[in-house]
Amino acid sequence: MTSDNSGMPRKNIHAFWLFFPAASLFAALTVPLSIYSVLSGTGWPPGLLGAGHGHELIFGFALALIAGYTLGPQPGRVLTLLFVLWILARVSWVLAPESIAAQLLSPAFALMLARYAVPRFQAAKKWRNRIAGPLILLLCLLSVVFWLASNTLAASAPAILDSRQVLTTAIVGLLLLMTFIGGRVIAPAVAGTLEKRGIPLEARVQPHVEGTLLAILLLALLLSFLPVAAPAVGLLLLVAGFLIVVRAARWKLWHCRNRPDLLVLALGYLWLAAGAGASGLSLLKENDPVASMHLITIGALGTLSTSVMLRLAWQRARRMTPPIWQVVGIASGMAIAAVARLYAGNAPFLEPVALWLASASWSCIYGFVALQTILLFRDSQNRRK
Repeated sequence: MTSDNSGMPRKNIHAFWLFFPAASLFAALTVPLSIYSVLSGTGWPPGLLGAGHGHELIFGFALALIAGYTLGPQPGRVLTLLFVLWILARVSWVLAPESIAAQLLSPAFALMLARYAVPRFQAAKKWRNRIAGPLILLLCLLSVVFWLASNTLAASAPAILDSRQVLTTAIVGLLLLMTFIGGRVIAPAVAGTLEKRGIPLEARVQPHVEGTLLAILLLALLLSFLPVAAPAVGLLLLVAGFLIVVRAARWKLWHCRNRPDLLVLALGYLWLAAGAGASGLSLLKENDPVASMHLITIGALGTLSTSVMLRLAWQRARRMTPPIWQVVGIASGMAIAAVARLYAGNAPFLEPVALWLASASWSCIYGFVALQTILLFRDSQNRRK
């Protein structure tokens, strides 16, 4: 709690009310602009060309989602500092990615986010409950590694510093983080639903499966820095995809037909398995895994993030779950986007129709989520008056 000038207590602000709509708007605009920059022949905006597209979706969009989900209630000055830093980093990178401002502000936001988010996970007693903090720190540090890899000084650095390889590693890191956090969100929610129906659920968190997944994906993340280790990474991702399916099956989700919001969260979790399996298979075949990894960044991240954002916003503002039409709509829209992008393959600009379809579906969903969270925030403020 803080206090204003009159000495009256003032509640801290929930970070998700600020970062969720901002991240959603950014996601809705970034993807079509990145396609336009290439297909129009203008090269504008320059920060979304090539690896810049992946940089902004991981270190801009995904880190904003992490900020909204993990920071919790914060003093206004802290949120203002983080949000302004995020905005400046995004604008400078999109418009002038080679400028000093862009090169410094993006890692600065990542490190500042780690400063406030990571300590929140250190109070837990079991190591598995504390793992989210180090994972978030690792993703934030990868923003610094990307800067080192793309900086002109990196020309004399070891060959391991490759910006494209850093993005691949970051996607594996996102896979690991979503596997952990997704399980921790879905398992208790499913267990509570089944208990109300008198159905016991013994396999909740599934610590042995979870621990194995964490170890496998962490090893895959570390090996993904090394191009020569691609087959080993592929095998690890295949095993991880199988374990994710096993874990989801043990949640008895077929008993949750009356909770479409949980089923869509589970669908996002299964997108993790599909993305891990397809990417692992590509790596084992020595093919480029970029198209397959969009099942992680679009199918899984898109479905899980939009589901969680709507779920949190509706619970805070209305004390209820999102309407069925919204839940089904975001699941369907993200499935279209993921499949269309997978169809576009590793040379997506040769399939502009599929690429624009994926972009339109993605942008419409995130544009809707941004609008919905803003409206729900207004409702929550009206209820407090």
